Amino acid sequence: MNLQIGRLSQKMALLSRCYSSGVVKPKTGVLLLNMGGPQNIDQVRDYLHRIMTDRDMIQLPFQWMGPWIAKRRTPEVQKKYQEIGGGSPILKWTNLQGELMCKELDKISPDTAPHKHYVGFRYVNPLTENTLDQIEEDAPERVVIFSQYPQYSCATSGSSFNSIYHHYRHRDFPKHIKWSVIDRWATNPLLVKTFADNIRKELNQFPEDQRKDVIILFSAHSLPLRAVNRGDSYPSEVGATVALVMDELKMCNPYSLVWQSKVGPLPWLEPFTDDAIKGYVKQGKKNFVIVPIAFVNEHIETLHELDIEYCHELAEEVGAEKIRRAAAPNDHPLFINALSDIVSKHLKSNERITEKFTMRCPKCTNPRCDESKKWYKALFRQ
Repeated sequence: MNLQIGRLSQKMALLSRCYSSGVVKPKTGVLLLNMGGPQNIDQVRDYLHRIMTDRDMIQLPFQWMGPWIAKRRTPEVQKKYQEIGGGSPILKWTNLQGELMCKELDKISPDTAPHKHYVGFRYVNPLTENTLDQIEEDAPERVVIFSQYPQYSCATSGSSFNSIYHHYRHRDFPKHIKWSVIDRWATNPLLVKTFADNIRKELNQFPEDQRKDVIILFSAHSLPLRAVNRGDSYPSEVGATVALVMDELKMCNPYSLVWQSKVGPLPWLEPFTDDAIKGYVKQGKKNFVIVPIAFVNEHIETLHELDIEYCHELAEEVGAEKIRRAAAPNDHPLFINALSDIVSKHLKSNERITEKFTMRCPKCTNPRCDESKKWYKALFRQ
């Protein structure tokens, strides 16, 4: 035991010297995948163009429609970003989360330290493909590809994982690095506790005699019904998170799962968040807490859609008394513990991919998804 403690102390001292000198070669890299957001309004058009031409995200009937929609929507979206400070804070939050996570990992998993986080955004810098080049240059022994979407969807997580396959489709995969995947974590207990704690904070802002009647609206990004009908697991995974959060809260309030951010004319998952608020107000309900249950950091869909359009403008329009919004997990200590706990347990398990990750939706029609799943199976099961 004393020998083990001595080795651990030596390793932590070495890490401390490396960090203080500013020269750190990571032993373990953690690649945080997310959609990303433009850091300034000049990036908005390219950001929208990448989204609208991503066939994993949006299946438009004609190729010309994506660039046309992106160009048309740019001024409107730029205005929204100006109203929340001129750009998205998602890179700031992701970097902070990664830094805090790696500090905690160095403490709780010294055998895999030092740890370094990398950010791979799908639609804006730092783009995933550029970050993969940086990882190869750093050459860590191990890389964990960690989706920052707790609930898996082919349109979000799937698109990011497919982009990694696409990047290596015609180039050599760095087999000297041991790669593995964390593709979903909707039921992580510490994630659940983070959401519950943020909800309690908002409920406490209501007068005590009104608190138990406040409706908790769990709001998640909607999905086209044709994706749901293909078998996308996202709605059920979001529902699982909601159920566990309410169990943590001991079912303290009435609640509902609602959906936001619909794009285009096709039918999407409903009820929409704004329609739900209107409907409940008609039923005599006037107080709400909105919870961004599928987002791990603040961005335009929390800061503008929820805060400005719903909590402020819609509240005035329909005569709600008070609509508050629970914070996204951001740098909540419980959430940082969740991230580090998920990664440390993953590293100890030595699991590279799950059986669920290798499955396609039962009615999948995307040939790139088929190719991507086969690629991950072949490489990550060696």
